[in-house]
Amino acid sequence: MNKYLSILFLASLCINGFIYAQESEEETSEVSTVEALLLLVKEGKTQEQSVNADREAKFLANKSKQAEILAAEKRELARQERIADQLEAEYKKNEEILRVKEEAYQKELGSLVELFGHLQSSAGEAAVQFSGSLSSAQYGTERVDFLNDLTSKMSETTELPTIREIEGLWYELQREMASSGQVVSFDTTVIDVDGETSSCNVTRVGLFNAVCDGKYLEYVTASGQYAFLPRQPAGRYTKTAKRIGDAEVGEQVRFGIDPTGPTGGSLLANLIQTPSLAERAAQGREVGYAIIFVGLIGIGIAFWKLWSLYVLGRAVKAQANTKAVDIRNPLGRVLKVGEENFNKDIDTLELKLAEAIMAERPSIEKGIGAVRIISVVAPLAGLLGTVTGMIVTFQMITLYGTGDPKLMAGGISQALVTTVLGLLVAIPTTLLHSFTASSAKGIISVLEEQSTGILAERAEGS
Repeated sequence: MNKYLSILFLASLCINGFIYAQESEEETSEVSTVEALLLLVKEGKTQEQSVNADREAKFLANKSKQAEILAAEKRELARQERIADQLEAEYKKNEEILRVKEEAYQKELGSLVELFGHLQSSAGEAAVQFSGSLSSAQYGTERVDFLNDLTSKMSETTELPTIREIEGLWYELQREMASSGQVVSFDTTVIDVDGETSSCNVTRVGLFNAVCDGKYLEYVTASGQYAFLPRQPAGRYTKTAKRIGDAEVGEQVRFGIDPTGPTGGSLLANLIQTPSLAERAAQGREVGYAIIFVGLIGIGIAFWKLWSLYVLGRAVKAQANTKAVDIRNPLGRVLKVGEENFNKDIDTLELKLAEAIMAERPSIEKGIGAVRIISVVAPLAGLLGTVTGMIVTFQMITLYGTGDPKLMAGGISQALVTTVLGLLVAIPTTLLHSFTASSAKGIISVLEEQSTGILAERAEGS
């Protein structure tokens, strides 16, 4: 029985929490009887009741405090609701006043509504135009800010533009109109190609172009300054730009302007993008460079041969006009052979003279054949480049289609440029070959003529 009672008390002690019965090992070791265990449980229960009582007291105290806080919050809510009601009433009152004011405003405005609408659109368009105008670097960007402020002001219905502001719009429009017909020079900062700024005397030709030191400028909207074009047009245009920059007041100077300047300068941009002669030659790639190299060699040989034939022709003519034999020229050597074999029979003399002329012919015609070959090979090489370029073009079409013409531009350029280069080499080399061949033929004709005269003289003597 005692055993069962011990188990019952231990179970009840675990259910109620054993935290109030935590004693030292010495004290717990003394609990050895059932009566001591009952006493210990009773003490724990008493302590637990005390703790619970403290908790209830604290809760009741906080409950009264929370009620006070809730009451304060309710009072604040009521106050805020009263303020909201006052503000709503004031809002309705102001809304009614605003309606009356707007009616009065529209009544006072009357027919000026359309006028202010035109002023607003004119100010907006002028601001857009002035922001990219060439005159902005001279007059500054303050006028654009003024026009933007005027546009935003007229877009509202709370304030009307003043007479001074309307006159300012009229003044800016008139000044821009006058600038379109003026040629003026002024000092300002210009952005170089490398990004650095420097002072320069700029000449502005209307609203079309601006030049400095013989170079064309563009207006950079972001910085409000002029900048040198990264690439200048051909020399004949920059020469006129240099003249107009150095011209005196009232002096008439021819100058190439871009009439599309106020709208972006598309003509000048296209003119700048036009490839130079060297760039066009580079479009021919390897075949183009080979044609140019061979053409230069052919032209060099032709001019060298023309000069040598000219010198040789003068020596032959001088020999033909004198009886003294000079073996330093072809005719002198032929005449020398004629003198040495003059007493032999006529057949032998004829053969000796023919042999002498044939010996002189290779030196006279040397290099002419090379010029002729180059004149024939050059167009064939151009045709080779054309075929190669078309192959490249068709490969690009196969890979990327025909959507982007820039992908095919390389092959088309090679196809066209090599043909042009081949013709440019073939035409002058053909003409030079004709000149050199006729000059050599003339010298050989003189040799044959003189040898025929020697044979005739020998036949008469026999």
